[in-house]
Amino acid sequence: MLGKTLSHYKIVSQLGEGGMGVVYEAEDTNLGRHVALKFLTPAMATDENLLQRFQREARAASALNHPNICTIHGIEQFEDQHFIVMELLDGESLADRICTGALPIGSVLAFGIQIADALESAHSKGIVHRDLKPANIFVTSRGQAKILDFGLAKIDQHKVNAASNLPTAVLDGLTSPGVAMGTMSYMSPEQARGEVIDSRTDLFSFGTILYQMATGAMPFKGDTSAVVFDAILNRSPLPATQFNSSLPDEIDRIIAQALEKDRDLRYQTSTDLKTALKRLKRDLESGRHSVENGAIHVSRMPSSPTHEHSIAVLYFENLSGMKEDEYLRDGITEDITTELSKIRRLKTFSRAVVMPYRDKQVTAGRVGTELRASYVLTGSLRRAGNRLRINAQLVDAATDFPVWSERYDREMEDVFAVQDDIASRIAAALRITLSPQEQEALAAKPTENLHAYDLYLRGRNFARRVGRQDMQFALQMYENAVSLDPAFAVAHAAVANVCAQFYYYFERKQEWIDRVNAATKRAIATGRDEPEIRCAEAWLDFAQGRYEEAIAKCRSALVRDPDIDGGYNLLGRALFEAGRYQEVVDMMEDILAHAGENYNNTIPIHNALGAMGKTEALKNYTYREIALYEAQLKKTPEDARVRVLLAGNYAYQGRFDDAQREIDLAMVLRPDDTMILYNIACTLCEMDKPKEAMNTLKKAWDAGYRNPAWIRQDPDLEKLHGNAEFEQLFPPQQLAASDGSE
Repeated sequence: MLGKTLSHYKIVSQLGEGGMGVVYEAEDTNLGRHVALKFLTPAMATDENLLQRFQREARAASALNHPNICTIHGIEQFEDQHFIVMELLDGESLADRICTGALPIGSVLAFGIQIADALESAHSKGIVHRDLKPANIFVTSRGQAKILDFGLAKIDQHKVNAASNLPTAVLDGLTSPGVAMGTMSYMSPEQARGEVIDSRTDLFSFGTILYQMATGAMPFKGDTSAVVFDAILNRSPLPATQFNSSLPDEIDRIIAQALEKDRDLRYQTSTDLKTALKRLKRDLESGRHSVENGAIHVSRMPSSPTHEHSIAVLYFENLSGMKEDEYLRDGITEDITTELSKIRRLKTFSRAVVMPYRDKQVTAGRVGTELRASYVLTGSLRRAGNRLRINAQLVDAATDFPVWSERYDREMEDVFAVQDDIASRIAAALRITLSPQEQEALAAKPTENLHAYDLYLRGRNFARRVGRQDMQFALQMYENAVSLDPAFAVAHAAVANVCAQFYYYFERKQEWIDRVNAATKRAIATGRDEPEIRCAEAWLDFAQGRYEEAIAKCRSALVRDPDIDGGYNLLGRALFEAGRYQEVVDMMEDILAHAGENYNNTIPIHNALGAMGKTEALKNYTYREIALYEAQLKKTPEDARVRVLLAGNYAYQGRFDDAQREIDLAMVLRPDDTMILYNIACTLCEMDKPKEAMNTLKKAWDAGYRNPAWIRQDPDLEKLHGNAEFEQLFPPQQLAASDGSE
């Protein structure tokens, strides 16, 4: 080929050779630039499947425009020669870069963030690489990582950019279920088993690359294919820090989650993994560390006496088998976590962090490795009538050996004493001496009346669904709770909270404001300064358009209790309506980390990303939302709100049939609910049905959803801007003029 001219490309030199063919440097005589040409060998060019795979690579990569993906200029044919025209890169492959050993941690993080950013772009367009490995990543002389070779890419025809014109044959005809695709040592477990794969497969392969960059070694090794497959499917690699003591401990946690064999416990999107790497890079570049020649030198600080131990409280197992006891199981587990968080020398993990392990068979050692927890608290509960049996066990994550266990067989009225005793016994087992203030905090009970507490937990479970009937039921539960115990401050705050939301979502009537004020005064009159009271006051400010006051009160409450139910949802909403979209995005990980069961936290983030035009980030974020919503539906299939939220995300991904199914089910469950109607209008916009969307939005407005500021700013309704009816109902000036009241 050397010296030949094909069309207007003059072959200059051979650059390399791979499984699909040969790559040459060539001069584009028309444009006067040098490019790389990738040729199929003549033998391969006669194989229709291989030719389609070759075309698939070009079309997949050309659909992407990203600085960390090799640019494809075109795919051409000259006589019997098929070739791809690519940008010419100066540098070396990542495989060559790491063949001599581990890279400095600064380089690991820099390349890792760039690769994750490229995957974020590819995945948002429905393209899964499936053969990610160091040989397919090029490092330019300027230190820029670029992903190459999309020959095995899997393409989601619902998401890929229509401009790429990918034929159905390319989408469907190249692979079959049960066939493993990719390079063995970098395969995910689902790839190795020949299962259907998704974008999380690339994240496993990426985790393998991170491990290799950080250690110079492969995480899954073996002399035969069978041994490597067994390692991928059944064995965990040694921590990277055991190979390289200069590495920060956090890199082990990041790699461990990327290499999680259960893809539901793996990072769910490349955005998640990129965020973790960026956070570590930021932390390492703080004042405690120095950077020399790309290497970050970590000064390992002694453990703070404030957090000598860390503990993950897994959701207790509900042995009664009764679905109606789930709220009690969740409430008791979360309250035990709250009790333990009162101990200064214990670091407890938030509900959202441990949520993926709920109802899964996992060992304490595995949880400890993945979360970097010193100890794991596991347990079970069974309720029979008014009797409650609780088993609790504290396990040393390093040894998988129990350091304390206890069985409680008590009356339901003793549940607070049990929670107090568990926290005190754990402190004793860990040789932590409780201060008088800590002892007093542990002894404090939200209420002396167990029936009132039970009603409160039931109400909280329904309030999260934000439907009219659900909120009415929650309000009834809360009011019954305070009638049983007038000193139950948190329940009074919950009454105020629901009344404020009822005013905001359903009925702009003064009576709801009066009920908020009355309930708040009763909560304050108990003498308990609970953060839930500040949160209720913030809801009232927000409902009446006093966004700055709401933001300040929310932040005050969250400083005291970051896990306060619905606190981050309200803060995100207030920031969004105030037009402070970037602040919502900046605190995205904090919002999600403390979401727990409250899926409403996802909404302000979704809208802020949309309002800012962050299309690719939003596409990736929808995967996280869908995973959360689908998990919630498995637990509460009757939750109409989560169905319409799921429908909106399905529609955003082009899954219109799935979206319509969820819309229909939600309408059966709650046909006249204003919130359901509003979210259906948003979904219909995504499905490109503006007329139906406008009609549904009018129904929501007529039924009581009177929030012009949110409607005007909601990016899901942007397709209605300019519609005569929409502009008449929600003129632009109303956004600035509306104070949220009638």
